[in-house]
Amino acid sequence: MLVSDPAKKLSSNRSIGNGDLVIVYERHDNMKAVTVSEGSVLQNRFGVFKHSDWIGKPFGSKVFSNKGGFVYLLAPTPELWTLVLSHRTQILYIADISFVVMYLDIVPGCLVLESGTGSGSLTTSLARAVAPTGHVYTFDFHEQRAGSARDDFVRTGLSNLVTVGVRDIQGEGFPDEFTGLADAVFLDLPQPWLAIPSASKMLKQDGTLCSFSPCIEQVQRSSEVLQTSFTDIRTFEILLRTYEVREEKLESIQGNGSNASLPCKRRQCSDGGSVISSPISSVMARPCGEARGHTGYLTFARLKCLI
Repeated sequence: MLVSDPAKKLSSNRSIGNGDLVIVYERHDNMKAVTVSEGSVLQNRFGVFKHSDWIGKPFGSKVFSNKGGFVYLLAPTPELWTLVLSHRTQILYIADISFVVMYLDIVPGCLVLESGTGSGSLTTSLARAVAPTGHVYTFDFHEQRAGSARDDFVRTGLSNLVTVGVRDIQGEGFPDEFTGLADAVFLDLPQPWLAIPSASKMLKQDGTLCSFSPCIEQVQRSSEVLQTSFTDIRTFEILLRTYEVREEKLESIQGNGSNASLPCKRRQCSDGGSVISSPISSVMARPCGEARGHTGYLTFARLKCLI
């Protein structure tokens, strides 16, 4: 996904190679991550797809099965990876992630500390934001979960940008070696207020912190602790509403046979008269029924400058 070798940098022009990770796209709600292996096949409802047919094709290619069915082979961007990764914990989605990256002002070269690695959804986007010269140090108290996340970062080519540690940040705080070095800190913890004193020591002057909490009670308690060392404390709730745009056939009705040259059919009215209905294509936009509602609250704060 993000690799240190510029020759292997993912782009719309790079060809798929043996061992690459690709996102197999069937439709917007049906995608999966597949590692290309010459000699292997992917079998789904559209037929059998040979991996060997994928090698050498550019990302974004449309490939066909033995039955004539097709899928698209997409580059594993952080946005797509978030949609296909294994959910070991609740994850942040694109709306929250993009807001976090922007509001924390994470740019190439930044050093970011994260507590609560979880499934690595946010970590992946943080790594892309700090690349190629920055680094993300992420911590999780659960050793097996941290190991799984570490394996995922190797699989997606992020291991040179992300270091995963096993540590109880709520109880132990961040390692002292990062004192005064972090540009930003992100907390996704059950009791984030316990980690805030340590986070304040890690940040550079005027550094920023973000805490993600699903419950407003967590926000209230965290905000009380933040007032000691932070300013500009703000909380946001991001609600994303997606729309579905598609072409649909509508029936247009004319009386007395007007526009009879169009493909149409005649309907008999109850009064003995007739009307002509003709199909008309129209592009319709409507809210998706599966749109996500509340995910959590994002609380941001800026470290007070010491004069």
